[in-house]
Amino acid sequence: MSEYQVTPLNKVIRGSKRANYNVEEINRILDDAFLCHVGYVWQNNAIVIPTAYGREGDTIYIHGSLKNRMITNLLDAGNASISVTHLDGLVLARSAFHHSANYRSVNVFGKVRKVDDPIEKMDALACILNHMVPEHWDNVRRPNDKEFNATLVMAIKIEAASAKVRAEGVVDEKEDHSLPIWAGVIPIRQVASDPITDADLQDDIEIPDAVLKYVKSKG
Repeated sequence: MSEYQVTPLNKVIRGSKRANYNVEEINRILDDAFLCHVGYVWQNNAIVIPTAYGREGDTIYIHGSLKNRMITNLLDAGNASISVTHLDGLVLARSAFHHSANYRSVNVFGKVRKVDDPIEKMDALACILNHMVPEHWDNVRRPNDKEFNATLVMAIKIEAASAKVRAEGVVDEKEDHSLPIWAGVIPIRQVASDPITDADLQDDIEIPDAVLKYVKSKG
C-alpha cells in the first residue's frame, strides 16, 4: 500500500491516532463525495468555497467561468488546498463534553495549473460530471464551442494528503457510565430519492440507466 509522505503541511496534529495517509483510502473518501471546499486568499481575506470536482488518478479537476475569482486566484498562487468531509453519525454521550461525530475527511494539497489542451479539458468536464453521477456523460449534450470556451478548468496535482476518520461509539468518562442518561450513536447517510422528471421532457424519453443505477446505489 502506498502512502503520502507525512510533512508539516499534511500531518494531522489533533487526534493523530485517527490519521491515515494511505493513498487508496484517501481516494476512496474523495470518490464518495461530489462537493469539496476550497480555500484561497483574496485581498488578505481567507475565503472558503464549496464546489464540484472530479478525480482522475492523482489529479483533481475543478471548473468555473473564465472570471471565477477562486480559480484565477489559485492559478496566480500556484498551489491549492481542498477538503472533503462525510458526516457518518452523531455521537451523543452522557456528558456534553464528550459529544462528537463519526466522519471521514480528507485534506489535499497540490500544485495547480490551467487546463489548456482541449482534449484534456473536455475529458476533465466529463470527469466532473461522471463524478456526480457515474456514466452520465454519455446521456448529455456536449458543451458547444461558446460554452466550452467560456469555461475555465483547473487541475490540482495531489502532492500531499491526509485523511482523518472517526468510526466508533461513545467515549465517556468511566465515572459517568452509571448516570441515568442515554448515550449512543445516530447513524447518518446521504440518500437519493426517486428521480423527478422535468415537466418539459418529451413523453417518449425514459430515465437513463446511469441515473437509475445511481439512485439504487444511494437508496
